[in-house]
Amino acid sequence: MDDGYRNTNLYQGGREANQVSDDYRYQDGNYEGYAPNDGYYRGGDEPTHEEDAQSDVTEGHDEDDEVYEGEYQGIPHPDDIKEKQKKRAPAVADEYRDRADLMAERMEDEEQLAHQYENIIEECGHGRFQWTLFFVLGLALMADGVEVFVVGFVLPSAEKDMCLSSSNKGMLGLIVYLGMMVGAVMLGSLADKLGRKKCLIISLTINAAFAFLSSFVQGYGFFLFCRLISGLGIGGSLPIVFAYFSEFLSREKRGEHLSWLCMFWMIGGIFASAMAWSIIPHYGWGFSMGTKYHFHSWRVFVLVCSLPCIASLVALKFMPESPRFLLEMGKHDEAWMILKQVHDTNMRAKGEPERVFTVSYIKTPKQVDEFIEIQSSTGTWYQRWLVRITTTFKQVWDNVLYCLTAQYRMNTLMLAVIWFTMALSYYGLTVWFPDMIRYLQEEAYESRVKIFDEEEVSQFTFNFTLENQIHRNGEYRNDKFIGMKFKEVRFEDSIFEECYFEDVTSSETFFENCTIISTVFYNTDLYEHKFINCRLINSTFLKEKEGCHLDFEEDNDFLIYLVSFLGSLSVLPGNIISALLMDKIGRIKMIGGSMLISAVCCFFLFFGNSESAMIGWQCLFCGASIAAWNALDVITVELYPTDKRATAFGILNGLCKFGAILGNSIFASFVGITKVVPILLASSALVGGGLLALRLPETREQVLM
Repeated sequence: MDDGYRNTNLYQGGREANQVSDDYRYQDGNYEGYAPNDGYYRGGDEPTHEEDAQSDVTEGHDEDDEVYEGEYQGIPHPDDIKEKQKKRAPAVADEYRDRADLMAERMEDEEQLAHQYENIIEECGHGRFQWTLFFVLGLALMADGVEVFVVGFVLPSAEKDMCLSSSNKGMLGLIVYLGMMVGAVMLGSLADKLGRKKCLIISLTINAAFAFLSSFVQGYGFFLFCRLISGLGIGGSLPIVFAYFSEFLSREKRGEHLSWLCMFWMIGGIFASAMAWSIIPHYGWGFSMGTKYHFHSWRVFVLVCSLPCIASLVALKFMPESPRFLLEMGKHDEAWMILKQVHDTNMRAKGEPERVFTVSYIKTPKQVDEFIEIQSSTGTWYQRWLVRITTTFKQVWDNVLYCLTAQYRMNTLMLAVIWFTMALSYYGLTVWFPDMIRYLQEEAYESRVKIFDEEEVSQFTFNFTLENQIHRNGEYRNDKFIGMKFKEVRFEDSIFEECYFEDVTSSETFFENCTIISTVFYNTDLYEHKFINCRLINSTFLKEKEGCHLDFEEDNDFLIYLVSFLGSLSVLPGNIISALLMDKIGRIKMIGGSMLISAVCCFFLFFGNSESAMIGWQCLFCGASIAAWNALDVITVELYPTDKRATAFGILNGLCKFGAILGNSIFASFVGITKVVPILLASSALVGGGLLALRLPETREQVLM
C-alpha cells in the first residue's frame, strides 16, 4: 500500500460518530478514536490545508520563529537527529529485550487489533461475500457429515465383495474416526501457521483423492488405508472451517451464522442416506473385469459421496485468505486488500457501489516468532525442507502448549471434558440405535423359524431358496441341490447319502453333527468351516466358489437407511432453534440446557422395546443434542486468540473423535446383553458435561481476540 496512508493513528472504523462506542477508545498518545461526522477519515497527524500553508511560510524556522543557522547549509537540526534516534531505538532494542516483554507488547497490540477489526467488519457489512463463503465452507462441512455415514452404509455390501469378518468390519468402522482424530490435531494446528485457506485446500484434496481412490480398490487392506487417509483429510477440515468463517463475521452475527453453518453437517447425513437408499440396493449397477475386479453399486455410492468435497475444493479456489490471519502474520497490505474486496462486494450487492472503504491503516501485532528463511544456495533441497518442517513443527508444538498455559488451562480442560462426554454419548448411541434395531429384527426373524424333524427325502431336486429353517434328524438320499440358495439354514444330526450339490450359495448356513456319504460338492461356497463335527465319507469337493458370493437382498438394510435419514432430518428443528437463540440466551445456557435435556431423553430408551419406539427416541435424542454441538463449535472459536484458534479447535475435536471411538466400541458390546449400561453411561456423561459447561465463561459479547 502507498506509504502515504500509513499514519501513526489507529483507525477505528471510519464511520459516523453516533455509531461509536466509547468503550473502544484508547487514550494513549497513539490512538485518537474515530472519524468526524462527515464520514471521512482524518488521521491525527495529517495536516490541514491551513497547516500546509503555514508550513510553507515558516519553513526553516524553529518553534520560537527563529532561523536555525545551519539549516540552509545542509546541516541537520539537533532535534531532527534526536527524533530519528528515537524512531530507530525500538528496532535495535528488540534484539535485547526479554521475550516476555515482547509477548506483552504483542498482546496489547492484539487487543487493540481485536476492537479495530470488529469495527472494520461492521463497516464491511454482512452480505453477498459472507453468504458465498457460507455455501463454499458449507460444502466442506457437508463432506464431513457424509464421511461419518459412508462406511456404515457400505459395510453390508462391502463384506460381500471382500469377505469381511466381524473384526474386519469393526476395524473399518473405527478407522475413519482414527483418521479424523489425527487430521483434526495435525491440520488444525498447521492452519494457524500456514493459513486457513491453504490448509483447508490441503485437507479437502487429501479427502477427495483418497475417497475417490477407495471406490476402485479391491483388497481390504488397501481400502482400509484409503479410508484412513480420507478421514485424516476431512477431519482436518472441521476446525479450519469454523475458524475461517468466524473471522469474516461481526460479533452480532457470529453465533447465529456459525449455527446456520452447522446445518450442512445435517445436510451431509441426509445426502448420504438418500444416496445409499437409491444406489446401494441396485447391486447390479457397475461392471466386472474378469473374475478378479468388480465395481458394484456400493462403489458407485462411495464415488458419489466424494462430490461435495470436490465441489467445495473447486469453489474455495476463488475465495481469499482470512484477513485476520494475515494481520496476525504481519501482512497488512494483503489483509487490507481482502477487507476492501469484502466491503466492495457487499456494497455493490446492496446497491451502494459509491460507498468508499475508508480504512487506511490497520494495527498489526508485533511479530515475535523467529522465521527461518534459507537461501536456495544453502545446503541440499532436503536439508532446506528439513529445517522448514522442523521449524514449523516447533511453532505448532508451542501453540499446543500455549493452550495449556495458565491463561487458558482451565477453559481448555473444561472444554475437553465437555467435548469428550458429548462425543462418547452421541456417537455411542448413534451406533447403538441401529445395532439395537438389527437385534430386534433378528429376534423377530428367529421367532419365525421353521423346524423340520425326521424328514426323509429321496431322489428329489432342490432348485429353490431355503430360508430361516432348521432340519433335524433328516435323511436325504440321491437328492440334487442345484442352483439354489441357503439363507439361515441349519442341518442337525442328518444323513446325506449319494447327494449332489452344484452352484450352491449360502449365508449363515451350517451342517452340525451330520454324516455325509459319497456326496459331490461342485462350484459351491460350502467351505470346511460350515461343517461342524460332521463325518465326511468318500465325499468330494470340486471347484469351490471364490469370494463371498452373497447377493441376498437384506430387508433390514432399507430400514437402516431410513433410520439414518430420519435421525439426520430430526436435527433440523434443533438447528433452527439454536441459530435463532444462540445470541439471545448465550452459548453456556445453550450447551448446558441441551445436554441436560438429552440426558433426560436417554432415560426414555428403557421403554424402547420395538423398532418404531427406538426410531422415535433416536430422533428425539438427536434433535435435543444438536444445540449443544452448535454452541460448542461457537464457544470454542471465541475463547481462543486468532493465532491459536484452529489449534485449540483441532485438539478438542481430535479428543471428540477419540470419544467417538470409545463410544462405538463400548456401546456396541452391550447390544443384545443389556440396555442398562449404555443408557446410564450416556445419561451420566451428558449430565456431568452439561453441569460443567455452566462454569465456562460467556463469550456472547466478546470480540474475536
